[in-house]
Amino acid sequence: MLIGLLTAVAASICYGTGSVLQAVGSRRAARMSPAAAGVTAHGGPNLSSTAKAAMTWEFILGTILDFVGFGLGALAARMLPLFLSQTVISANLVITAVLSVKLLGIRLSRKEWTSIGVVCTALVLLATAAGHEGGHYAPMATHWWLLGITLLLMVGGTVAVRLLGGRAAILAGLLSGLGFGALGVGVRILNGIDPFDLGALLTDPALYAILAAGFGGMYLHTVALQIGSVNGATAALVVGETVLPGAIGVLWLGDASRPGMAWLAVLGFVLAVTGAVAVAWYGKHEGSDPGAAGPGAEPEPGAPVPVTVR
Repeated sequence: MLIGLLTAVAASICYGTGSVLQAVGSRRAARMSPAAAGVTAHGGPNLSSTAKAAMTWEFILGTILDFVGFGLGALAARMLPLFLSQTVISANLVITAVLSVKLLGIRLSRKEWTSIGVVCTALVLLATAAGHEGGHYAPMATHWWLLGITLLLMVGGTVAVRLLGGRAAILAGLLSGLGFGALGVGVRILNGIDPFDLGALLTDPALYAILAAGFGGMYLHTVALQIGSVNGATAALVVGETVLPGAIGVLWLGDASRPGMAWLAVLGFVLAVTGAVAVAWYGKHEGSDPGAAGPGAEPEPGAPVPVTVR
């Protein structure tokens, strides 16, 4: 349990640090290009705007940290109940908020610091109440259902963004969160891991659900942050990433709390999700002068400034 918890915390730190570095790189790229150059006729971003941001060294380093966080998060999903691992990983919002003070010149309000305190308290409650994770077995039909639903969510979200433009920001954020949640479920039930069997691994539909959910979720959330509110999109992601996987783990995979501590686990889970959403919602991403645009200012909807918050 302790090793799994430390692994999830390390994944959260990697994701949070990577998010801030990506923000620094993407905003530097945006300042060097006209705002209208990266917007499609529907008001959504084009691929060139994301590509320009991805060429900065900060964004590249942040992406490397994302991949490290992905590996650590996958390991944590095999070692902890999903309601604990997914919630700890989603708490990278706290890391992002704190590092943004130094690297992006953002001032955190009293409400934000309070929300961060709520998240930290909730994680302690969850770690105290969590029991051992359930099993890793699921019928092969479940693996195929996971792949089909994941592809439907990712492809449908991409089409919705292209058609709806800025109006799809919250939807894209929610779908990206569901994608990351599907990733956690896929890692949990993946065949061929213990004992290792390359043939079983490569023929498991859950493996391809993981790949589709990872890349699709990252793309959809990046786009959501380009075309809409950072706060709203990230809050939607937190809900999608934690609530559904946690419920699946409890209802179908055998995840449980310690005997007599179910109420504490529920309380910790609710507080963690509420606090994480509050961190995203109250985080205005403004610089030291809220009335002036600057490196820390939140972009207007449609501005090509991708920030992958995970």
